Amino acid sequence: QVHLVESGGGSVQAGGSLRLSCAASGYTYTYSKYCMAWFRQAPEEEREGVAYIEINGSARNADSVKGRFTISRDNAKNILYLQMNSLKPEDTAMYYCAATLDCSGVYWWGLTSAHYNYWGQGTQVTVSS
Repeated sequence: QVHLVESGGGSVQAGGSLRLSCAASGYTYTYSKYCMAWFRQAPEEEREGVAYIEINGSARNADSVKGRFTISRDNAKNILYLQMNSLKPEDTAMYYCAATLDCSGVYWWGLTSAHYNYWGQGTQVTVSS
């Protein structure tokens, strides 16, 4: 059972930056074999894919965060990161990291929550104008 713990959330003014971290443990297979992703959910909104990163380090962002957010992973430390720059009030949400061992076709579903088996509890990000 993979256990994911997010950290790094907080309150920031528009234009500011935050870096989220997601520490993974309890995995059956090597952490580097998991595809990882960040999702977010604002109140009364559906969960939205923010970015995902493949086993080989290839990554893809949602259009809403392109040029502002960067996903990365440190396989030696089993940590996933999300660097968020130029934050906007509409980025306010609970941010979750997610993992899956089945990475087949991830390009097509990487930003879709249904394909991920493991989830963290989330970390709140609030951006004020």
